[in-house]
Parts: sequence; structure tokens; C-alpha cells
Amino acid sequence: MDNEPIISHWTKATPKSTSPKLGRVSLVGAGPGDADLLTVKALRCLQNAEVIIYDRLVSEAICALFPPTALALYVGKAKGEHSVPQESINDLLVEKARLGLNVCRLKGGDAFVFGRGGEEMLALKQAGIDVEVIPGITAGAGCTAYAGIPLTHRGLSQGCTFVTAHAEKELDIHWQSLAQLNHTLVFYMGLSKSQLISDELMAAGLSGNTPAAIIEHGCSSRQRVIQGQLNHLSQLVAKHQLQPPSLIVVGEVVSLADKLAWFNTQAKPTALNEQTFVEPISKMQKRA
Repeated sequence: MDNEPIISHWTKATPKSTSPKLGRVSLVGAGPGDADLLTVKALRCLQNAEVIIYDRLVSEAICALFPPTALALYVGKAKGEHSVPQESINDLLVEKARLGLNVCRLKGGDAFVFGRGGEEMLALKQAGIDVEVIPGITAGAGCTAYAGIPLTHRGLSQGCTFVTAHAEKELDIHWQSLAQLNHTLVFYMGLSKSQLISDELMAAGLSGNTPAAIIEHGCSSRQRVIQGQLNHLSQLVAKHQLQPPSLIVVGEVVSLADKLAWFNTQAKPTALNEQTFVEPISKMQKRA
């Protein structure tokens, strides 16, 4: 699928709505990539959508579930490539909702975890548009689980901290706090900052021997889990030619990855397909 900004892959015109009322926007988390990890509510929202506005991290398997009657618009962002400004995405959501359409705003992972979901919801609220949020499995939880890395583990980690390594200017991170938390640290969008991450954490007191892993294309057949130590982080990125989307995981729990490995990237997926229909839970309960 060619990812060109604001292009429909299914229809050439916006569906017409007979409703005189404003439409509704659903901010939907698509999860980390495996279509089977979509929530029931997210799938139902997709099935009922008239317009789907989706990001780069929405997998092809999930795109295959888009109903053929829906207008699908790609607004993904990628480093070094042309991307749609956030303000334009906000305006597009408002525009389609004002046409009375049922809009699904589909984002990789969870819309409220480094997904600018809050910004989009504020814009919609200010425009008087009805909006709901359907949470998704964030990559920090899904990809680590598929890599056999528990975010917490008795005796190894008392908690976990998600950190974005992407910033418009300089990273505003309190490295000293991160180094002393005894948490599993998960860095989103951190490949290009791998040297900085290791240098700053070690300068703040974290041992260079701390186990670290990089998960590339997590929760997919292309998943790779590269393990090493914090002081070798940038070398691992270069040696294995790792590419986005990738997560960096730092913490003692990484030492469990080999013992807990379970995900077979060669296994044939049991993913949903475009014929899948999800009954409302209320109907299932009545039948039971």
C-alpha cells in the first residue's frame, strides 16, 4: 500500500451523509501491529466508519480490515519524509465531522501515549464535535510482551517508565531520576538517540552493564529482538542496521528474554480478515 498523505485507497469521493447533525469522531488505538490485538470495540468502530483517517504505524493487516465503503485517508508522519502537519490533521477531522460523517481516527498503539491524541481531542472539543476514545495496546506493552520481556518482575523491576526520545528541539528528560527509579525504561522513537540515551543514563549513575534490548517491528512477522548492554546500545543499532519502528528497553528484566521467548515470527497468523463481524456484547449475553 502506497502511503501518500491525504489519499483515499477505497473511494474517490467523501461518502454522503443524510444526517443534518454533526458527525462523531472516534480516537482509536490500533495496537502495536498484530491485527488480533485490536480490541472488540476498535474493530466494531472500523466496521461502522464512513471515514478512516490513519497513521503510518497502522499495519497492513489492520488496513485490510477497512470496509470498502469507507473513505480511507493516510496522514502518516515519518522522519525525513513529507508529512501532514498536525494542524491540517485537526482541521481534516473537524471538516469530516461537520459533514455529519462517522469518523474513525486510527492511530498505532494507544492514541493517548505519544500519539497526540490529546491535541486532536482538544481541537475537536473546541469545534463542538462529539468525540470518544477507544484505548489500544501501546507498543511499550505489546512489543515487550511479544519479545518475552516482562515490564515488571519481582526482584528485578518495581515499575516501568515510558519515555519519548523524540522532541522538536532538545530532549527535556531528567536522566538522574530515570537512572535511580529501579524501573524498566522503554524509549519510543529512540534509534537516532541511542548514543545519547546510553551516555546520559550512565552519566546519571546507571551501570553500563545494565541489560538492554532493541525491538524492531514488534508484534509482526518482521520482529527482531537484539539484546546487549546499555554501553553498547549505539553499536547494536549500527551492527544490525536496525530501522524504525523500534523500541529501546533498558533494565534487568531484559535478561529474561531468552527464557521467556515465545513468539514465532514464522507461524501463520490467525488474524482477522475483512469478513470478520463482531456482534455487540449485549447480543452475545442474551443468547447465553
